[in-house]
Amino acid sequence: MNRRAVLSSFFFAALSFAPVGNHVIADEQPLFGYSAESSRAERQWEEKLRAIPSPENLRAYMQRLSARPHHVGSPYDKDNAEWIAAKFKEFGLDTHIEQFDVLFPTPKERAVELVEGGPKFAAKLQEPALPQDLTSNQRDEQLPTYNAYSIDGDVTAQLVYVNYGIPEDYEQLDRMGISVKGKIVIARYYHSWRGIKPKVAAEHGAVGCLIFSDPHEDGFVQGETFPSGAFRPPDGVQRGSVADMPFYPGDPLTPGVGATKDAKRLKVEEAPTITKIPVLPISYADAQPLLAVLTGRVAPEGWRGGLGITYHVGPGAAKVHLKVKSNWDIKPLYDVIAKIPGSTFPDEWVIRGNHHDGWVNGAEDPISGQVAILEEARALGELVKSGWKPKRTIIYCAWDGEEPGLLGSTEWAEQHYDELRVHGVAYINSDGNGRGYLRVEGSHTLEKFSNDIAREISDPETKLSAWKRQQLREIADAKTSEQREEIRKRSDLRIPALGSGSDYTAFLQHDGVAALNIGFGGEDQGGIYHSIYDDFYWFTHFSDTDFVYGRALAQTGGTAIMRLADADLLPFEFTDFADTVQTYLKELKALSQKMQDDIRERNREIEEGVFKATDDPKRPLVPPTVETVPPHLNFAPMENAVDALSRSAAEYRKTLEHANANGGAALASASLAEVNKMLIESERKLTNAEGLPNRPWFKHQLYAPGFYTGYGVKTVPAVREAIELKKWQQADEAIIVVARVLQDEAALITSVAQKLSGGK
Repeated sequence: MNRRAVLSSFFFAALSFAPVGNHVIADEQPLFGYSAESSRAERQWEEKLRAIPSPENLRAYMQRLSARPHHVGSPYDKDNAEWIAAKFKEFGLDTHIEQFDVLFPTPKERAVELVEGGPKFAAKLQEPALPQDLTSNQRDEQLPTYNAYSIDGDVTAQLVYVNYGIPEDYEQLDRMGISVKGKIVIARYYHSWRGIKPKVAAEHGAVGCLIFSDPHEDGFVQGETFPSGAFRPPDGVQRGSVADMPFYPGDPLTPGVGATKDAKRLKVEEAPTITKIPVLPISYADAQPLLAVLTGRVAPEGWRGGLGITYHVGPGAAKVHLKVKSNWDIKPLYDVIAKIPGSTFPDEWVIRGNHHDGWVNGAEDPISGQVAILEEARALGELVKSGWKPKRTIIYCAWDGEEPGLLGSTEWAEQHYDELRVHGVAYINSDGNGRGYLRVEGSHTLEKFSNDIAREISDPETKLSAWKRQQLREIADAKTSEQREEIRKRSDLRIPALGSGSDYTAFLQHDGVAALNIGFGGEDQGGIYHSIYDDFYWFTHFSDTDFVYGRALAQTGGTAIMRLADADLLPFEFTDFADTVQTYLKELKALSQKMQDDIRERNREIEEGVFKATDDPKRPLVPPTVETVPPHLNFAPMENAVDALSRSAAEYRKTLEHANANGGAALASASLAEVNKMLIESERKLTNAEGLPNRPWFKHQLYAPGFYTGYGVKTVPAVREAIELKKWQQADEAIIVVARVLQDEAALITSVAQKLSGGK
């Protein structure tokens, strides 16, 4: 039946709200937020949707989209955008392309040479074509190996190995009496986003940075290398952006506004997200000769990688010449936007996205996710032709420019900021997809919703639900019996918070639109990330070879979009959310106590003369100084706010259960349209206009990428990072800001409960 024909008064009187976290068979319990009748209709449409996606279509889409390199500004990037737009139109969606013009540097000159301290050596800085892998030989169209948004530079200096190049590594170097000032550092990938490595190196006075893929994490130590196996071969290189995206993502020249043709732009030299020192990525084949000639201290045990050499830190006689020079051009972006208009609430938008640009051919990243979204759109188009009409407007987006810095999604979200603040219900993102477990991260107001969706999806290999398979995995991976017990007993699996690294960032952390990131993976590890070998050959030999997990992703995303678009009452839920915020508060208090205890212990060691001197007689020890122990932070405002949040969440849950128990009689005077508008505001309430300290673009007060992690999330970032940096007054001030935000959220939830129960 067409649910639009069902009288709204029936919805108000007969809504049913499933008990939080309980999964039941379709005929036993209506879907959360649906009336009994609309739930039955919704399940029928969802079953039809999940039967439509075709692995054969997914394979054909991937072969077409990954046939040639399609980075920003390339001919095939535009061609792909136009092809995707044509497909959306073919499926019946109202489609257009929005263009933005962004700064996208491409390399003109690159050099890495060992000029002193060993045999003369020049890095190849090139990945070889392989005869088995036909698209790997498209050299004229491939971007060279480089890091986008590295500043131009030509430097020669001693080399120092800095492990992963994160702040803790520089603390270790300080303890060893080793300075990188005036040096070129070489860091290995992993343990932070790549852009953090040159950022921290520059803060410590380095003049250049090399980043290499060590086989310990990304090569033969992990398994057979490509083409014999899935892992990174010796000459494989990881391209990638090194813009300071934790400051702000998107076009470096137009922070906070869409990069339209007439937008006011910064000068390149004014852009704060461009690196301060030159950077290049290299393969482990190119890194080994450089590391082999390093002398000085033997690297600490945890710093030793998988190469067959003794890892030294340096510095020594080894000097390296590093040169980077780029074309600093403005390039067009092509965002494909496709809509299915809502029949009842057209001004409420449910948004689904994935990017279409790649560093080279990009079969795994991002085409494996993009093809699933195409099949979702085709399936929804088929349902529309069969008479289905969503209540809310559905928007499918194929973003351009994600790889260099979330460009297309950020510019679109900035350009449409005011509209999204009013109309955006939720944004569901995917990126790459593979074989394995369903991964869900995101807003905890959607945690229950995401668990409900995962229970609907059948895992292609085990035939368990995707939810059950993930639960069993988490039980097996749990480190303590207490963790295992919680996973078994908790109604919903916990979902991680979102940091950054994909196109959800602007929606959630700038615009305040609730967001989820979904995809399968975990059983198809490999080492072709951002290389010329991320292509159709690799994917069809070593990943989701029969595209059944692509089909599962289309089923997952399509089900989630349908359920959000059709819900009588939007399925935001606050019990899981309040529980999660309680854990954040406990973590912050424990972190604060640990920092204070560590300071006291260090002071004790200093006073007793128990501290380690460097064993290098040429670097005399500088005696450490006693540090003032800060007063305890005042967490009382946040404790009170979290308690208020828990009470309001319980009140909202009680209202839902009461409505269910009484057959919906309590809803007779409620306006669900008004209630839904209030629910949409729940994520906005977690933002403030001032944003985070020193990075106002990030407005969400609970989730942000860490300033020194990049991709990795920092929850309650203003408080957490102030504690980590020992900025105690700033931490106290941030606690008050966060407490105010949580109090506002609690007040909104209470108002929603009152409105839902028929109050004014």
